[in-house]
Amino acid sequence: MEAGETALIENIVSLKRSRNAVILVHNYQLGEVQDIADFSGDSLELSQKAAGTDADVIVFCGVHFMAETASILCPDKTVILPDSQSGCPMADMITAESLREMKKEHPAAKVVCYVNSSADVKAESDICCTSANAVKMVNKLADAEEIIFVPDQYLGSYAAEQTGRDMILWPGYCPTHMRIRAEDITRLKEEHPQAKVIIHPECRPEARALADAILSTGGMIRYARETDAPEIIVGTEIGILHRLRKENPGKKFFPASEQAICPDMKLITLNTVLWSLENMAHEVKVPEDIRIKAKASVDRMLED
Repeated sequence: MEAGETALIENIVSLKRSRNAVILVHNYQLGEVQDIADFSGDSLELSQKAAGTDADVIVFCGVHFMAETASILCPDKTVILPDSQSGCPMADMITAESLREMKKEHPAAKVVCYVNSSADVKAESDICCTSANAVKMVNKLADAEEIIFVPDQYLGSYAAEQTGRDMILWPGYCPTHMRIRAEDITRLKEEHPQAKVIIHPECRPEARALADAILSTGGMIRYARETDAPEIIVGTEIGILHRLRKENPGKKFFPASEQAICPDMKLITLNTVLWSLENMAHEVKVPEDIRIKAKASVDRMLED
């Protein structure tokens, strides 16, 4: 580590202490940012961990909807996003207004909302889900006449395959996971015949079909730790490779696609983290009326 970076990190740690802040870092962030995390992991998991701390400030190194989720679960804390442009193209593919229009067309339907969505959309939904529990949440609505799944059609199609439910899928998708192609995985399997393939459910069905395990990022972290496989092909955003390699030095990890990079996730750097703590920016605050409705859909997901 260079002297300049060491000084930068020391300044972040000092400011974090004086602000009584906690730094949350998503698994897709730059390695240098992951290395300063108080907590790293999936977006909802991070917000839940922050809610259990006595921190006054949450620095969320992720994208906008993640900071909103932290605001939903931690209304008494100040949530800041180090780069205001760090958004999510998939979350932007649906609005609360467009969801309301779909609900009018299907008045008997229940809405399952992937947490990768805005607070406004969560507020219009019946129950939230994560990539890890989407199947469980769809099964939870066994009595529903119809189910609308938003905004990710591929996570929705995976949940439909696993549950046998014929759902109404919003046509959203993650551009990063769309870059992971079946032919790339096939080539890598030929090059590494002993490797296991793990893949995110946001990927297309033909890519998922080649996987040994379909997992959330948190599931991938656990799988890598527990498997005896010495080589693993990883089908998700390449930022996770930093943590996988760091925590499993005796194993080899190969990205399913070198193109699976989320540019929004890479906007946050050590410099922007320091700047955000210095200026207490950019604050993300969900209005209370929206927060209460959105939290209700999250709480239903968390019920036993």
